[in-house]
Amino acid sequence: MSSPVGKYDLLSDPTDRAWDAFLSAVGVGDADREAGTMMKPTVEIAVTDGKWSLKSRSEMGSQETVFTLGEKVPTRLDAGPTEGIGGTSVFTRPADDKLVESITVGGQDGQITREFSADGLTATFSFQGKTAVRKYKRIA
Repeated sequence: MSSPVGKYDLLSDPTDRAWDAFLSAVGVGDADREAGTMMKPTVEIAVTDGKWSLKSRSEMGSQETVFTLGEKVPTRLDAGPTEGIGGTSVFTRPADDKLVESITVGGQDGQITREFSADGLTATFSFQGKTAVRKYKRIA
């Protein structure tokens, strides 16, 4: 079992059509989806005293979600420099190598499942019948 704590660089093609379809389903506008195709984010996950931190950094900026497992928190799905889609998330950890984020955006439910290995992270994003898989390499 691999710990989710670490730092990860995106390996997947940021211009993936499934990723664009997921962002569109969530409500990200055309301009920010286009800007998002240029981003190769780094994701960092940390935990201290039961408080988790999920940071995403790219050429366009950064965002951080701080959460406790099982508690609802406000979140923002960013795909570009001008637009963020607000919603809520509840994070759970059904297995040592898995972190599940149940999202609600605009009254619709979705899920982001992050699965961890010694080599990296596979994140599966699902919303309104659209699914995208993004792979990341562990760098720390």
